[in-house]
Amino acid sequence: MDYSEIRVGIDVGGTHTKAVALDNRTHKILGSSLVMTTHDHELGVAAGIIQAFEACLHSQNIDPKKVVFIAHSTTQATNALLEGDVSNVGIIGISKGGLEGFLAKKQTRLDDIDLGSGRKIHIYNTFIKLQDFTSESIKRAIEELTQQGAQVLVASKAFGVDNLTEEQMVYDVSLAHKTPVTLASDISKLYGLTRRTRTAAINASILPKMIDTATRTDFSVKKAGISTPLMIMRGDGGVMSVNEMMRRPVLTMLSGPAASVVGALMYLRASNGIYFEVGGTSTNIGVIKNGRPTVDYTVVGGHSTYINSLDVRVLGVAGGSMIRANGSGIIDVGPRSAHIAGLEYSCYTPIVEIEEPELEFFSPKTGDPDDYVAIKLTNGKRVTITTSCAANVLGYAKPGDYSYGIPESARKAIAPLADYLNRSIEDTALTILNKGFLKIEPVINTLIEKYKLEKDQLTLVGCGGGAAALIPYCAENMHLDYSIPENAEVISSIGVALAMVRDVVERTMPNPTPREISAIKKEASDLAIANGAVPDSVEVQIEIDTQTSKVTAIALGSTAVQTTDLLFDCSEEEARAFAAKSFGTTPDQTDLLVSSKFYYVFGHKTPDGNNSIRLVDKKGFIKVQRRDGIVVSTISAEVHDQLRTIWKSMVTFHSDMMLRPDIYMCIRGKVLAFESILDFEQLLILIDTELNLMDSDEEVVLIGARNTL
Repeated sequence: MDYSEIRVGIDVGGTHTKAVALDNRTHKILGSSLVMTTHDHELGVAAGIIQAFEACLHSQNIDPKKVVFIAHSTTQATNALLEGDVSNVGIIGISKGGLEGFLAKKQTRLDDIDLGSGRKIHIYNTFIKLQDFTSESIKRAIEELTQQGAQVLVASKAFGVDNLTEEQMVYDVSLAHKTPVTLASDISKLYGLTRRTRTAAINASILPKMIDTATRTDFSVKKAGISTPLMIMRGDGGVMSVNEMMRRPVLTMLSGPAASVVGALMYLRASNGIYFEVGGTSTNIGVIKNGRPTVDYTVVGGHSTYINSLDVRVLGVAGGSMIRANGSGIIDVGPRSAHIAGLEYSCYTPIVEIEEPELEFFSPKTGDPDDYVAIKLTNGKRVTITTSCAANVLGYAKPGDYSYGIPESARKAIAPLADYLNRSIEDTALTILNKGFLKIEPVINTLIEKYKLEKDQLTLVGCGGGAAALIPYCAENMHLDYSIPENAEVISSIGVALAMVRDVVERTMPNPTPREISAIKKEASDLAIANGAVPDSVEVQIEIDTQTSKVTAIALGSTAVQTTDLLFDCSEEEARAFAAKSFGTTPDQTDLLVSSKFYYVFGHKTPDGNNSIRLVDKKGFIKVQRRDGIVVSTISAEVHDQLRTIWKSMVTFHSDMMLRPDIYMCIRGKVLAFESILDFEQLLILIDTELNLMDSDEEVVLIGARNTL
């Protein structure tokens, strides 16, 4: 095929490694491939990555020289921690003497880190006072720790985020010692010495394995004739360079679910929603709010860290989950899946093979319960019943869905289980799906409450090959809309291929000044550029948590080769239709409030008197979706005055509690969200970091949204 520029995305799942090749101009899928993830290969998962992208290119006769972007997600960091495949860590604590030194020595002295699976990261500790801090004392500390069994080091200094000098010295000395090292203040810029040290220790524990994999993968990509730098998916939805991954591999945790979200956001116009990534064994569930996935700190083995990743809940129920049953009925669905047991799904088995099916109970793995269901056939083959089989019987999985198989095969296989339970086939299938739903519903409700989502505006967004096995039934029972995007089975690989460079800087700033805000924005921008983002493409979002005095700068930028957006401009009529659907009304009941070069803002008066707002960009994506708001089109010079008016009119009081509004500012194609800001003057400081870069007569769209209890 003759395509000038190709983007390649590779998603490494627990079972399969999937690659897609996209046309860089249109983002059309040119080819895809699927191989088994190579956990047991001598090269580890790198072997599967290499096999997948080579098969993808060869299947369409794509010239490797035309690949202008290649990236992959990885489960390796997550799996290494889950399975305890980690290195022993030596910690060098650093501080002044006196009381500060006493406290710092205690805070950097960690116990072994329990990974929650019976495995641990083994920790060895030592401490150096600043008055004794020399190259020789560092060498002695390294020798002491390595003799005890440390394979990798952490340097952690009290208030190191303010001055990296000593931690950097440890790094320089360790290079000569050929011992990998993580700098605690390089992992996080937040105060909190124990938590920062623990996060660095977790990062260090997977450093040798991840460096080895990254080196092998990068070498193989270059050997295949691809000259563009290999990028790695982060757990917060962006990509980073191989060199950055070698420094902070822990940032790749949950990069698989992150890839699915990025892919779903590119293919669905979702503003507020719950997304599902449904595989064969597990389902990842998280939140999209105001067009962005929610991010939180990762908890490893019950320990809080400073690792930013998608706030994802992982459930042991998915498209391939097998059934457990006994004489009293269906006990459970999952957590074991068909591929773990080495059995085919009955719904994908040719109907001619489903002859005289007999019910059997078995234990998939040693130590598992022996009440999992299998179906023995006359040809000696054994298949199993899964949630996908039940969804096929009941018509939830439809032709065109990846989960769709042979409904009649599933019916014949479920029949002996139904007879055993003295129920109909349909009732048995319904019970199977309901067992899965009962695990999922509480998770959805918890996320709705945590992120204060408006349930009447939610959509369930399905990703992964097993999406149709669970999403339609869950949506029906929760009275929610749902969407399963085209190519759902490879949506994670598409997400990797379309991901942007991302970097995050967090600092503790009790009362940030304009100069400090500008400095942290520049720091985040510089990091994104160093990771491969084109300088002119980088945008930085500032978030302030007034309760913890934490300021976060999130930088996003495109690589040099990302030439176009996925969708072409939509007309006002098309945008109005999107808004009307979101409002749950008709286009003729949807009012255009503001139209700019980049956005349409629509309103709808609800029966309870609220002014519901939808901001739709020119690609048709709903960027702001609020139940009660105000929109104003103004110019840069008048923003302060307009903001004061909006702020005063949208503040509400409940007893002695003041609820401040959320503010959205739309400038030059960007939508900046200022949510949960408690102080108006602080809001102005943040706003001014953007306005100072604009001409006084440039157009600005402001939206204020009222908050309620």
